[in-house]
Amino acid sequence: MQSDLWAQYAMMLKSRLFEEMVAKLWQAGLISGEMHLGTGEEAVIAGVVSQLREGDALALDHRATAASLMRGIDPVLLLREMLGFPDGLCSGMGGHMHLYSKEHLLASSGIVGASGPTAVGFALAAQTLRPGAIAVSFFGDGAMNQGMLLEAMNLASAWRLPVVFVCKNDGWAITTQSENVTGGNLMDRAHGFGLPTVEVDGTDVSAVGEVAHAAIERARSGQGSTFLHARCVHFEGHFLGFQLIRMVRDPLREMSKNSLPLTRSFLRPGGAALHKRIAGLKLILAATLSTQRDPRWDPAFDPIRRTRTNLESDMVRLQALENQVEQEVNKTLAIALGEVPA
Repeated sequence: MQSDLWAQYAMMLKSRLFEEMVAKLWQAGLISGEMHLGTGEEAVIAGVVSQLREGDALALDHRATAASLMRGIDPVLLLREMLGFPDGLCSGMGGHMHLYSKEHLLASSGIVGASGPTAVGFALAAQTLRPGAIAVSFFGDGAMNQGMLLEAMNLASAWRLPVVFVCKNDGWAITTQSENVTGGNLMDRAHGFGLPTVEVDGTDVSAVGEVAHAAIERARSGQGSTFLHARCVHFEGHFLGFQLIRMVRDPLREMSKNSLPLTRSFLRPGGAALHKRIAGLKLILAATLSTQRDPRWDPAFDPIRRTRTNLESDMVRLQALENQVEQEVNKTLAIALGEVPA
């Protein structure tokens, strides 16, 4: 298992460095539109993807970068796609959310909850074309309130399809705390469809790998689907540039942009009553304070740091691996930007 941990750490580190590189390109204006990073999810993705074999399929959500890299998609094609070039993975038309690779049986979508029906389709095809193959569906906790995902779980259970449903729960549905808009318990909800359910620490790649292996083997043997519930964090919030996080990281700069408009609104004649305006300001302050207390600020929740700690007994090997991965990511950037030949 220790040898697997080295491979999983390499997968996780490559994903983290790649996404940090993407963030810099986005901040420089070279990538347009919103950017949804998966920094913080690496242990969930690596723990599952490392258990897959050829012929297995991946149905991904709008945070598809990590799984795409770990599944073996050419990082240059992936980055060229994000940059909008016609020689990108999907001819520059998919961006980072709508990715597809027939070779890897991989598809992602920006439609929340769409990975459920996609995985069911993959699983139906596998039963006929690739017996023993399975499909994995990755999604967030917010998607558990989408009807098509729940319908997919119902169908997968009723037809005993080889699907592993993986919920990456960071406690947020876009910019709303999930507990405020979700009734009941997600594990109970999945269990209500007759699915076996397993909860796992999503920052522990070894623990994720263990439960994923059991769920995948169960699906391969024809015993049906499983629901994995993994708690994790998103270090950048729902999207890169999430304002509440910017306010916490650089309060003097960010609050100065908002304080004057808020003051003008508060003192403006007419409009809402004073007590309602005060209540609105309290909500803004509470949201900011809640972000400051968010676990994403605690290094203990970083799956990269946690995994690295378990490998520090062999620092020579660890540093060599990290140097190699960093060089690979830097080379990817240079090729994608046309600075060096492929």
